[in-house]
Amino acid sequence: MYQETNFDGLVGPTHNYAGLSFGNYASMRSRAAVSNPQAAALQGLAKMRVVAGFGVCQAVLPPLARPALGTLRRLGFTGTRAQVIEKACRVAPELLIACYSASSMWSANAATTTPSLDAEDGRVHFTPANLVTNFHRSLEAAETAALWQAIFANPEHFTHHPPLPANLVLSDEGAANHTRLASRHGLPGIHLFVHGRTGFAPLTEGHFPRRQTLEAGEVVARMHALSLERVVHARQNPAAIEAGAFHNDVIATGNERVFLYHQLAFADPSQVSKRLAQAYAGVSEDAFCLREITGFSLGDAVRSYFFNSQLLTLPDGAMLLLAPEECRAVPPVAEVIGALIADPECPINQVQFVNLRESMRNGGGPACLRNRVVLSDVERAGLSGRVLFDQGLDAALTSWIKKRYRIALSWDDLRDPQFPGEIETALDELTQILQLGSIYPFQQTGEWA
Repeated sequence: MYQETNFDGLVGPTHNYAGLSFGNYASMRSRAAVSNPQAAALQGLAKMRVVAGFGVCQAVLPPLARPALGTLRRLGFTGTRAQVIEKACRVAPELLIACYSASSMWSANAATTTPSLDAEDGRVHFTPANLVTNFHRSLEAAETAALWQAIFANPEHFTHHPPLPANLVLSDEGAANHTRLASRHGLPGIHLFVHGRTGFAPLTEGHFPRRQTLEAGEVVARMHALSLERVVHARQNPAAIEAGAFHNDVIATGNERVFLYHQLAFADPSQVSKRLAQAYAGVSEDAFCLREITGFSLGDAVRSYFFNSQLLTLPDGAMLLLAPEECRAVPPVAEVIGALIADPECPINQVQFVNLRESMRNGGGPACLRNRVVLSDVERAGLSGRVLFDQGLDAALTSWIKKRYRIALSWDDLRDPQFPGEIETALDELTQILQLGSIYPFQQTGEWA
């Protein structure tokens, strides 16, 4: 028996609005606003509660340890922890802010995964994203790899690949630019890899960077032992990137036999839909529900994050759209949602709205917060730690967040020399709750990564 498990990133204690993601309009607009880390973490937890309440398998990923003090030391800031923070704040505040980023919460960017039933060697494959386009996210790759290896530790079932070489030719943004489609999660599927450019093309074509390369998708597909007949590579429309759709999951979404995409999502949408249909026909005789969305603009797509909704298959086979509250505030988007649910040929038959305001203001919706991993019962039983979501874990995490998270965080708070100590205490407790042992560098060596 195979099920899709949604691994959501817990929002970290350093959640702040630094506006670090150039090309992400929400992140850029919120720059320098005061954040509420406690509210952000509780909102993310509430979303997990909703998903689990519908009977969908849910799991949690702990945040990475921030600030990245080890990086600051490698950049020449010396002395005690307090001295490193003070010097960085005075000399290079942007570096300090980047090293405080809580962006690992958006676990869709953490890695690309392939289920064992698709890989020719019959194992689950993981490749952490190198995220080289943004400095603050590029710091995550090695830590993410270690974290995923700790949770998916059984070598009999799981194969871990290193992140792709850290250069712009192989720029990899993880599952945010990858979609698996199949008639059922437990049956063979096809894989769509979306890129903004080829590796040797300029990083920008307009104002904003094109973060994913074709070559990165090709390498991941090869390493994951995917059959070429089941892989489709597609180029994102530059106009979508310029409009703020920096990842494919902001302009298209899919689940099982449903794929929804904005009419301006791809450079050649007719060719992409044709190739997807052909690849899907090679693995299933079931009807393939391809929907080109024409009812609202690119601006509406980015304002509402409709395509960053989660499409979930419920235990009875029904399909749910888990959408951000913002979708209700944009009338054309709300109309499209109503039309999809009313369409008898579309498997989506219900919608649930969730409040993720703190994450949304930083440019991440429901789908950004989770990484989808299809696992067999045996593979799921081989997970390490207490990461599968249930009422007991929910209660423990809720209590922990309310006890350890600040309710307001501004740029000035990041220079507080006491803050890293607060975070260390919080993450120490979290690893005990999740029963993952010493997964953080400061627990293993006394030093921060």
